[in-house]
Amino acid sequence: MGDREAEHTLPRTELEEIASKISDLNKWREIFSFRGLEISNSTHQPGRGSAGDGPPGDGDPTGPQPPLLPAAIPKPLLVPPGTGGRPISLEMAMRIASEQEAEVQEISKIFLLLPSYLGLRALMLGAAAPAPIKSLHQKLWGFLRVMRLRKLLFGNVSHIFSCEWAQAYFRFCEPYSDLAYALEAEKGGTRTILMAVQAHIIKYLLFVRNTEYTHLERLRRTSRQEQGEALAAALADTLWAAGGGGRATISLLAPALHLMPSGAYKPDNFTERIQLFEFSEKAAAQEFIFDHINCFKGEGSHGVILFLYSLLFSRTLERVQEDLDSTATPLLNVSFGNITCTQAVISLLLTGRASPRQLDSGQEPARGGEVWQQRGPVGYLRWDGAQVERQHSGFGAEPAPPDMLSPLSQVCHGLRTPRLPVWLCSLSGRHGVLFGTDSRLLSDWKTERVFHLYFYNGQREQTKTAHLTIDTHSHPWEEDPCEDPSSLGKRRPPVEMAIRTKWAGATVSWNGTDPFF
Repeated sequence: MGDREAEHTLPRTELEEIASKISDLNKWREIFSFRGLEISNSTHQPGRGSAGDGPPGDGDPTGPQPPLLPAAIPKPLLVPPGTGGRPISLEMAMRIASEQEAEVQEISKIFLLLPSYLGLRALMLGAAAPAPIKSLHQKLWGFLRVMRLRKLLFGNVSHIFSCEWAQAYFRFCEPYSDLAYALEAEKGGTRTILMAVQAHIIKYLLFVRNTEYTHLERLRRTSRQEQGEALAAALADTLWAAGGGGRATISLLAPALHLMPSGAYKPDNFTERIQLFEFSEKAAAQEFIFDHINCFKGEGSHGVILFLYSLLFSRTLERVQEDLDSTATPLLNVSFGNITCTQAVISLLLTGRASPRQLDSGQEPARGGEVWQQRGPVGYLRWDGAQVERQHSGFGAEPAPPDMLSPLSQVCHGLRTPRLPVWLCSLSGRHGVLFGTDSRLLSDWKTERVFHLYFYNGQREQTKTAHLTIDTHSHPWEEDPCEDPSSLGKRRPPVEMAIRTKWAGATVSWNGTDPFF
């Protein structure tokens, strides 16, 4: 008899404890009396398409569509009826997150327990269980996730993107022109992201897309639709790598709502509108991006920031923090109003991991970093004249050749020697793309004696692709005793010095073009 009483006492005690906690939710009732727009996750599986998510016309980009702002999702994605929840306001969520985080964590546990409690209570009373309110928990933590995103990027929740960043999007040059393949990139911190995506666009147009054209004609003969296809492929490739080859998350903007945030969080009027779409197949993610391509390449779309958000959510914020070795170092540098990408962002763009040590030659790899000693699809070359000069001072009267100054100028072998001849180049902090049109260049040593490379830096001043001829068996400065080896980096363009970090001692001809950059 005593055993039976004990069996009934234990669940009843737990039930009373849960009920007691739920009674405390009355003080949070005001949270759910506000209206706002949530950050929601939509998981897309193959074969389901994007019905209700895509543009009018069943996802056909050529079908009739009403005029829409490129910054917004063509069809609003609202909370499905019957979920038992509705959005909460940014103001309330931010106040909770910044002032009462511990209590929010406790309340979130109650949210998770509540559906089980309601089902158990209904079972005991013989009544139907009310609609679950788990969606409320998800919306609240959606806003907390936005705050965590802001902290990862800037180190605090009060910093916002500059106008330069907010206005940046993926803008192509004119189709069927010398630069039909090229993205325009203004001076500033967004160029790093634009040129990293540009490298993947070139890879797609040269070595993936099926076309009758060869060499540079594959790039020049690019239509407007092919530009969109190449951009979708480039973004999908990068997001898929960040997701570990198993997932991709895409951030788009929902229609604007007027919100009144409070506390330390400073709104920027677009981060508060993002909605996330998760994909378990790369082809589905690429198709979705192409169907919504104007959300990334339309003027006013905040396309570059949306892609950066997509990159971070594809990796997941938790893994990004692990990549950074749990340091408090933000992903973006802010100096005198200028916002630039750190090496961690470059690593995320090229390797799928936000660890700067993934890039460096001679450094101990970060957790899991040994994978990136393998050859990636797109490479990376780096030259920083100021760093090299500082390192020169450590060599005394016998300066080392510039190609021997690793790891400051060189990067890991897997990025210096990618599978295909396309490299993002960091040249004294500015970025461009170096590429070849011969897919055998890095797989057949006989092609590396004398060969051709091309360079594009994204600036409006460049009206045609620079053509460089590389000779790896000619060392003219070694034959001139009047040359001071310590001045090599000063008298040679940074592009040439970056090339020599891959092909030591090579000479570079600009074929009649004045060296630039």
